[in-house]
Amino acid sequence: MGSIEVRNPLLSKKLKRTETRLLIIDDNQIRYNQIRDLLTASEHQIQATLLDDLQNFEKQLNLPWDLVIFGRAYDLKYDQAMSLIRLSKQPALPLILIQPDDYSEAQYANYVHKGIYDILSLENPDHFYIGFIRALSFSRLVQTQQHLMDELETAQIQAQSFVEDSNKAVAVIQEGIHLEANDEYLKLFGFKSNDDIIGLPLLDLLQPKDLNDFKTRFKKINQGQFDFGRFELHSLNSRSTVKNPLKIEFIPAAEDDALQITIDIGHESSAQSSGDKVPAKANAYQLLNRTMTKQPSDINALVTFSLASCDESILQADWNTFSAYFKGINSFLKEQTNAPLFKLDSGIHAGLFQAESKAKLDSKLIGLNSLTKPQLITVNNDSYPLNLRIGYTVLEGDIRDEAQLDQYIAKAFSTALPKNQPAPELDLSLPDLQFSIQEPEIEPKAEADIPLNINFTKPEVEAPAVILNEPAVIKALRTCLERGEIHLKYQQLYDKEDVNLYTYEVTSGFIFENKWKDIATLRELAEDTELSIKLDRWILVESCKQLHNFITQYPDAKLIINLNKEVLLQDRTFPEFISKLITIIRSKLQYPLILQFSELDIDQNIADAQKAIKELRKNGAEISLRDFGHSMFSEALLRQVDIHHLTLHQSLTQMLNSDKQCEELKTKIAAYQEIRPSQIMLRELNDMTLFANAWNVDARFIQGDYFQKKLDHLIDVQDQ
Repeated sequence: MGSIEVRNPLLSKKLKRTETRLLIIDDNQIRYNQIRDLLTASEHQIQATLLDDLQNFEKQLNLPWDLVIFGRAYDLKYDQAMSLIRLSKQPALPLILIQPDDYSEAQYANYVHKGIYDILSLENPDHFYIGFIRALSFSRLVQTQQHLMDELETAQIQAQSFVEDSNKAVAVIQEGIHLEANDEYLKLFGFKSNDDIIGLPLLDLLQPKDLNDFKTRFKKINQGQFDFGRFELHSLNSRSTVKNPLKIEFIPAAEDDALQITIDIGHESSAQSSGDKVPAKANAYQLLNRTMTKQPSDINALVTFSLASCDESILQADWNTFSAYFKGINSFLKEQTNAPLFKLDSGIHAGLFQAESKAKLDSKLIGLNSLTKPQLITVNNDSYPLNLRIGYTVLEGDIRDEAQLDQYIAKAFSTALPKNQPAPELDLSLPDLQFSIQEPEIEPKAEADIPLNINFTKPEVEAPAVILNEPAVIKALRTCLERGEIHLKYQQLYDKEDVNLYTYEVTSGFIFENKWKDIATLRELAEDTELSIKLDRWILVESCKQLHNFITQYPDAKLIINLNKEVLLQDRTFPEFISKLITIIRSKLQYPLILQFSELDIDQNIADAQKAIKELRKNGAEISLRDFGHSMFSEALLRQVDIHHLTLHQSLTQMLNSDKQCEELKTKIAAYQEIRPSQIMLRELNDMTLFANAWNVDARFIQGDYFQKKLDHLIDVQDQ
């Protein structure tokens, strides 16, 4: 028998024909040379860059790469590098980790879960090379897929624009015979349907006055000489609705050996063709189908976002403001939904929402209800109101055509978003406070030993019968609270240890005189204890509704909720209130809620705060201090109060901007950890420098706009 040579297609020469772009992170030039020599010996063309510092890595991430190989670096960790890659223009860029000295096989799965593509050792060159080829093949496949999808999208948009926006009559011709035509082409020559034109010779329709010239030109075009493809032709066809001369252009068609003929019909096309509404929907149809092909899911919903009303100031504004406002709507929706969006018309968008199950899809849709509250769009430092109308429909398979898309849009437009089913037996009202939480939407556990009738009694505080000289901002806050128009903002934390991935900080605010008011900075609220307590209880219940809904998607989710001191120090039923809320959330976690108070407020009321904190912990809540570390008394406070969560003051965050101050921050944090081991969070990391430098200090959680901005509902930044 003859021998059969078996070859792995991964090891073919295909990957060697294109230059491989390697970003190698290492402080060892010898190891860098070893990698280059190993690959060039196998006939790979290599363009490699070596670096071992954060600053250069940030710059290089702006360039396209095939692979990142991580050895070791002075001020750059592999998990830090991965987090920056995920937030770059190439989030799927594979990172190969050179096997660390303390590595064991038992750690492999943990490394992969963190995002490492593979762990390879240079001590076994053959194994390293095969692992490298696998990673490179994956990278090239991802790049090719993205490139093809981008090209397809561009071609589809250009083709649609060519047909719809330019008023072109278009047909496909093969061997001089019509294969298909668009409506404009049919109308141009007096036909009613495509069936009437299929099979007809092109000459029978064009009937050129100079037949020989046309035949000569058409022969050259068929031979691929498209320089002759654009010309004017005098037609003898009396059925033509366009006056001579016809402006004709031939270009290659998608079918083999076929040509596309386009005839400019100018302004004589129908109003439907020349309007921008149909092209927008046509583009949406194509892009929507392409997106569903690219990321298939059995469970899909189409969500429509439109204006419920438009403020007069926008309608009367100049063009720049008017157009910027509608661009702002698009940006707002992109930020808040983290989903593919498609423009249907001015101010009207559709979003594609996908999930693994109907329950998870419902959870996503329910979360969108918060976007129907009054919003603000900022244009040139001025704020304008935004009021959205949101509807949805579930998609049943692929969308066949634009007509079916229209049907889906119409159904979505008139179908309100789903809401959490209220529990009829659950009373979340505060009757003694003359304040009730509208439409309770969270369900209690089904266990028999959980009380179903929960009455929140009036906090034991004195309030004046008549409010005299109440500030306008407090009156506005009271009105927003009564209407349920307080905004809760959720911002995801990045856990360096990749354990608590779904922890969110909750802040609150409201719109006052067309400006955003952050409740945490509202000094006037401290003068109204009862309102402060009402507000914090409302914030707690509403955020717990969100959490209860969100854990359908992410069971490990938890919240850090910012509160004022009054609810901690003067509401004697507060611990019981928290206990009942935690029961209702139905989380599997021991502490799904972390209640966060100002360091200054706790420091000024240490004795009372210690007692209240002890009771809250008994009832299932953890406590955190915000704006910590700015005071000279911070370390003393940490010794006295049993606190294990700290959110550092903004002034400490800014220390990350310089190497010298970064070292000072390390020393500060080390002192805090020595006094009491704590989970420390650095917030307001709103650019790459701050976000990246935060990895160099002992703060487990990092947060800021660079990772995820503050949003009106809970979503995972990596959901798409």
